[in-house]
Amino acid sequence: MRSLILFLLLPLAGSAQNFAKDNYIKHEAYIPMRDGVRLYTAIYVPKNEQGGPYPFLMERTPYSAGPYGDSIYRGSLGPNATLSREPFIYVYQDVRGRFMSEGNFEEMTPHKEGKKPGDGQTDESSDTWDTVDWLLKNIHNNNGRVGIWGISYPGFYASASLPDAHPAIKAVSPQAPVTDEFIGDDANHNGAFFLLDNFDFDNFFDVKRPGPVKDYGGNIFSADIPDAYQFFLQMGPIKNTNKPEYFNNKGKIWNEYLQHSTYDAYWQARNIRPHLRNIRPAVLVVGGWFDAEDMFGALRTYEAIEKQSPKNNNHIIMGPWTHGGWAAGSWDRYGILDFGQNVNEYYHVLETKFFNHYLKDSAAPDLSEATVFETGTNQWKHYDTWPPAETHPVKFYLRAGGRLSTEGKAASDNTAAGYDEYTSDPAHPVPYIEGVRGGRDNQYVVADQRFAAQRPDVLCYQSDPLTRDLTVTGRLKADIFLSSTGTDGDLVVKVIDVLPDGFQRLVRADIFRCKFRNSFEKPEPLVPGRTTEVAFDMNEIAHTFKQGHRLMVQVQSSWFPLVDMNPQTFVNIPTCERADFKKAAIRIYHDPTHLSGVVLPVLGH
Repeated sequence: MRSLILFLLLPLAGSAQNFAKDNYIKHEAYIPMRDGVRLYTAIYVPKNEQGGPYPFLMERTPYSAGPYGDSIYRGSLGPNATLSREPFIYVYQDVRGRFMSEGNFEEMTPHKEGKKPGDGQTDESSDTWDTVDWLLKNIHNNNGRVGIWGISYPGFYASASLPDAHPAIKAVSPQAPVTDEFIGDDANHNGAFFLLDNFDFDNFFDVKRPGPVKDYGGNIFSADIPDAYQFFLQMGPIKNTNKPEYFNNKGKIWNEYLQHSTYDAYWQARNIRPHLRNIRPAVLVVGGWFDAEDMFGALRTYEAIEKQSPKNNNHIIMGPWTHGGWAAGSWDRYGILDFGQNVNEYYHVLETKFFNHYLKDSAAPDLSEATVFETGTNQWKHYDTWPPAETHPVKFYLRAGGRLSTEGKAASDNTAAGYDEYTSDPAHPVPYIEGVRGGRDNQYVVADQRFAAQRPDVLCYQSDPLTRDLTVTGRLKADIFLSSTGTDGDLVVKVIDVLPDGFQRLVRADIFRCKFRNSFEKPEPLVPGRTTEVAFDMNEIAHTFKQGHRLMVQVQSSWFPLVDMNPQTFVNIPTCERADFKKAAIRIYHDPTHLSGVVLPVLGH
C-alpha cells in the first residue's frame, strides 16, 4: 500500500501529457557513490537556458525513477501541478539496490553516525551527499541549491538526507515519511503487526532481483482474496504465510519482520528520529489526518526535529488527506466528509512558495509553525507551536452503564461492579470495517462504527449530547485499567464522533499489544486476573465535536485482519501454533481506584 497510492497519484501531479518533453531535456546518469556503487538518476533540465541558473529539486525512491531511456519522459514533474510549472532541474533517483541502481537494498537503511568520506561506510545520508556533489559539478546552469521531497518511503529518504546534510541542500519536505516501523508506522503500531497491509505490500516489493532491472516482473505469489477476513482467519498463525503457496521464505523483508517481534536492534537502527539533530536545511513536514499508513511518521518527524534541532526552520502541515492525497489535483471530500473546498489548491500554493523561497530567493512563504485543517468545522488553523499551547488536558472517564463523563470518582459507580467484561475469541475477532473486503479499505479511518458497537466483544461509552462545540487539538492518550484470563492481549481504543442521526464516525483509533506495556524491548506476560494499567499515546487530531453530537469511546481486543490476531497467550507470535490461540475474558475497570479513560487536549473552556 505504500507505493500503490503513489503510482495512482503521479499522473495527477501534472495536466499536459507532454509537458515534460516539451519543456525539458532528459539526461540519464549512473552517479558513483563513495564505495563505487552507481545509482541510476534521471535528470530533467529546462530547455530555456536563459532563464537560469536553476536549483535542483530531487526525489529519491525505491519505486522506480523511470521511465527509462533518454527519449522516454515522465508525464509530470515535481510534487504538485503548481510547482511543476516552475523551472527547476528535476532529479529522480533509484535508491541503492532498487530498479536500475547498483548495490544491495536494505529496508529503511540504518543511519551511521560518525562516518567519513573514504572510510567505506554508506547510508542514505551519504548517498544523498554524493549525489548532490556530483550534480553540482556535472550539471551546468545550476544555482548551487538543492531541494528534496518524497511521500511515504521516498519521504523516509527525504528525512534521511537531513542528518549531516550536504551544504547545498537548502529545503527538504518529508511527506508521510516512514519513520519508526515498530512503534507507529507501516509494519507495527505499538508492537502489533499490521498484517493486511504488509502481506499485500511485501508480495510485490520484496521480489528478489538478479541485478539492476527496469521491471521486477510480478509478485512473489498469486493469491485470490475476495474476503480478507475469512482468508486470514482460515490461514491461522502468521507463520503460515511462509507456506509454499505464499511467501515460501522468499521474502527477505517479510522474514526480517517475523524474526524481529520486539523492539530490538533491528527496529531501533531503522528509527531515523534519534538522528534528526543539528538539522540545517529548512524543513516542511506534511501529513494527513486520514493517512492509514504513515500519519505517525509525519507527526513524530516534526516532533523529533523540534526537540533535537530547536533552531531549525521547521514547519508542519496536516490536512484532511489519506496517504499522499495532497499530491492529487483536487481533494474536496473523503468518505462521508465534504470539506466544502479544494484543500489541495491552498496546500499547493504553500508548498510551491516553500521551495521557491529557499531555492530561488522568492518572497518568504509566510508559513505558520503549524498549519492544520480542523475537521468538524472545515477550517485551516494556524498555530505558533504544535501541539498548540492553548490546550488543556481533559480526561473523559469510562463509567458504569456505558457512560462517558469528565467526572471521575462518582458515587454512582461505587455501588456498581466497577468493571465491564467481554470475551475475546480469536476464532471470531472484531473486523476492522463492516462488510466484505479483499484488500485494505483505507476509509476505515472515518467509517461508521455501529457495526462494532452491536458486538458483545466491543464496549461502548458515550457522553450526553454536547451543549456546545468541543474542539480537540493535539495528541490523545488512552489510559485503561484491564485484566484478562489470558497472558497477553491487544487493546484497541477508538474515539468516535456520534452524529445526531446515530452515525458513529471514527475520529482516531489505535492498538497496543499489552505485553509491551512496560517495555517494547522486553515484553512481559499479563498475570491472569490481575488488574494492570495500559497507557499509551495516540496520534493527534484537530477536530470539533459539534453541539448536539456525542463523544464515544469504544474498547475492544482485536482489529482483524488489519492487525494480526493476538493468541492471548504469552508466546512469540510469529512462531506460535494454532493451539496457542485461546479465548480470554477481558475486564475493563472504572471503579474509583481504576479510572479508565481517554485524555483529550481541549481548546478553550
